[in-house]
Amino acid sequence: MPSVIIVLVILVVLVFIALIKTIQVIPQASAAIVERFGRYTRTLNAGLNIVVPFIDSIRNRIDLREQVVPFPPQPVITQDNLVVNIDTVIYYQVTDARAATYEVASYIQAIEQLTVTTLRNIIGGMDLERTLTSREEINAALRGVLDEATGKWGIRVNRVELKAIEPPTSIQDSMEKQMRADRDKRAAILTAEGIRQSQILTAEGEKQSAILRAEGEAKAAALRAEGEAQAIRTVFESIHAGDPDQKLLSYQYLQMLPKIAEGDANKLWIVPSEIGDALKGLSGAFGNLGGGVPGFNTGGAGKDRPAQRREEPPVD
Repeated sequence: MPSVIIVLVILVVLVFIALIKTIQVIPQASAAIVERFGRYTRTLNAGLNIVVPFIDSIRNRIDLREQVVPFPPQPVITQDNLVVNIDTVIYYQVTDARAATYEVASYIQAIEQLTVTTLRNIIGGMDLERTLTSREEINAALRGVLDEATGKWGIRVNRVELKAIEPPTSIQDSMEKQMRADRDKRAAILTAEGIRQSQILTAEGEKQSAILRAEGEAKAAALRAEGEAQAIRTVFESIHAGDPDQKLLSYQYLQMLPKIAEGDANKLWIVPSEIGDALKGLSGAFGNLGGGVPGFNTGGAGKDRPAQRREEPPVD
């Protein structure tokens, strides 16, 4: 009886194991390779799958989602014989689980080595400056080569990125010095341009100020001349309206003589020729006023009458 129970327990365990091996659940975005006696039979897709227990076996489970694999920095020599370290990142996806299992032993290692060799071929035809400024070009060339080579492995390379390009330390120092010199040059140029623009604006302002000042002075001079001309016309019209005689003009001449002689620095002054005529007229006026007065002489000797001198009697 105990032996029978043991046999039944063993049979139940075997049946349970067979059921487990018969029913295979494959997750979404995954695939499984089934081999029968070591030979490829079929590929299991996502969902519930039935296999023959103890005959069929699961060789490999492959993730069909897009994968991201970073590769360590690789030393690459440029066309101008400079060694740069380049970090790369590969975005790939398995499209054929059977080819990825049987066509290549390790597709990750194969992609890494292919990336390194292709990168060296591309960078070897570029100098350092072009390498630093042509990332998109390098990415496109690298992706084209990898996608063509990995197609037979059931791999599709979606994207290749150069994460970092590090030139030698000496080159970095030289580049920093060059960049600093360029920045200093641009700063000096901008400063000179600012000073030049400031001087131009200052000169333009001074020019406009001088022009406006000259225009103001010219207008002021014109207004002053016009005022003086108007005053002269007014005085002239007033004199003509008053109809002055020679006596009044002679008196005005005599009043102007002290003003002409004003000032300590005036050592020489010119008498107008009209003053002689004025004095003659004024002498005539005073002669008429002093007629018949004893001892009053109205003038000097003329043509018709000689000059007379009055003699005083001697005093005892």
